[in-house]
Amino acid sequence: MRRFALAAALLCGTAFAAPAQTLRWANDGDVNSMDPYTRNETLLLAFNGHIYEPLIRRDRNMEPEPALAERWEQPSPTVWRFHLRRGVKFTDGTPFTADDVVFSVQRVRAPGSNLNAVVASVKEVRKIDDHTVEFETTEPNPILVRELPTFGIMSRAWSEKNNATRPADLTSREENFATRNAMGTGPFRLVSREPDRRTVLERNPDWWDKPTHNLQRVEYTIIANDATRVAALLSGEIDFVYTVPPQDVDRIRRTPGMQVLQGPELRTIYLGMDQMRPQLLKSDVQGKNPFQDVRVRRAFNMAIDTQAIQRTVMRGQSRPTGLIWGPGVNGFREEDDKRMAVDVEGAKRLLAEAGYPNGFGVTLDCPNDRYVNDEAICTAVVSMLARIGVRVTLAAQTRARYFSEINPPRYNTSFYLLGWTPATADAHNALFNLAGTRDGTRGVFNNGGYSNPRLDDLIRRIGVETDPAARQRMISESATILREDAAYVPLHQQQIVWAARQGVEIVQTADNYIQLHRHTRMQPR
Repeated sequence: MRRFALAAALLCGTAFAAPAQTLRWANDGDVNSMDPYTRNETLLLAFNGHIYEPLIRRDRNMEPEPALAERWEQPSPTVWRFHLRRGVKFTDGTPFTADDVVFSVQRVRAPGSNLNAVVASVKEVRKIDDHTVEFETTEPNPILVRELPTFGIMSRAWSEKNNATRPADLTSREENFATRNAMGTGPFRLVSREPDRRTVLERNPDWWDKPTHNLQRVEYTIIANDATRVAALLSGEIDFVYTVPPQDVDRIRRTPGMQVLQGPELRTIYLGMDQMRPQLLKSDVQGKNPFQDVRVRRAFNMAIDTQAIQRTVMRGQSRPTGLIWGPGVNGFREEDDKRMAVDVEGAKRLLAEAGYPNGFGVTLDCPNDRYVNDEAICTAVVSMLARIGVRVTLAAQTRARYFSEINPPRYNTSFYLLGWTPATADAHNALFNLAGTRDGTRGVFNNGGYSNPRLDDLIRRIGVETDPAARQRMISESATILREDAAYVPLHQQQIVWAARQGVEIVQTADNYIQLHRHTRMQPR
């Protein structure tokens, strides 16, 4: 957990007497939906987490702590019993009960949801009484309490009243009432929503918990252009920037009245390849799929220089990696984090052996407003692959269109860049979601369709293993399999970089979840 430094008045304790403030917050891209189940994306989940609360939340050290469930126990290895907090109300005044929990789990599993993997191990959720529910899993799940913070609880009555009992499918541009409206039990409530422009939250005066912030209002504004966004911060037009361009970090840090908070992030940025279709959607190769040949996938790994990307594109603000999970994630070991050496001539030989002595053409799908310098990373990859004869066409677009195309259920991509933060801070989360064979719940974000039966068996066993040493051995074996199969091209763990004016204090955690209700304090301007 990291914080922005406070001004002297805050340090001496006067912040707690400060009047409620308005935080003007800017980012390069929008949240895309007020429905908390439509996309498994950090920004959407974090923003909507100010309105919708889970049964269990993460504390400032990312450990589970009570939220809408005040306590829980395990009557048996496959049954978790949750005792719900009494007296909690949604912002429309209706009480929170077990019916809302059962309904929310059903909604997470409904068509249009991107969060069904979170409850993949859950066989049944049953109401015991108005303030008690039980989750029964198909097998013992030692990390269930680390998975549940991912989704907030919605009101059954509100959803039924407004015909929003299932999430709208963002991939088909579908909308329902919950897309632009929200109503939860959380520390803030939605005031207004203008997609791709501005969203406003206000403090929930009836929140069940004790506020540790002094915010009355939060104004979230989209400023897509990097230079314009930074200029708005430096001029005082806004108070806080969530996505800070690497090239502007030093300038902001040197500017009087400004501050930068920077630290490692759990997110790994990687490249994926379609290994499922017999012929690629976006390639000049006809009648076959080059990525089904491990030699081609290895050639891509050998051609892409992650150290150069770190040095020239990320300005040092990344950690090159050979894994799809990184430091801070349970199961990470430095000795497992190995990468193929950069070898352009060796990569050319592998392509020739695979039947592509002159390379081939393929389209690289890339977002331009989601990850730090995402389009610039993809541009660098285009140049690096050109050295081995691969002709890459870059297709960069905004996150809303991008995710709708390449993510489930469409998977309309041949070669793509994505990032993944294990929500549980455990390697099983990355393995289950990104590397397991797609079966409707496992491998939902395995967009390239990679499949290895041995790895699937390891993923299943890791998910139920309670012995830490045995579990670590299986995670390390999984890392070896992924490396030998060249299932992905891991690039780096990016750094979290936020910026704000002096007098603003915001807690930063390694999952990059902004949580404004956690000790956010502002001095009057």
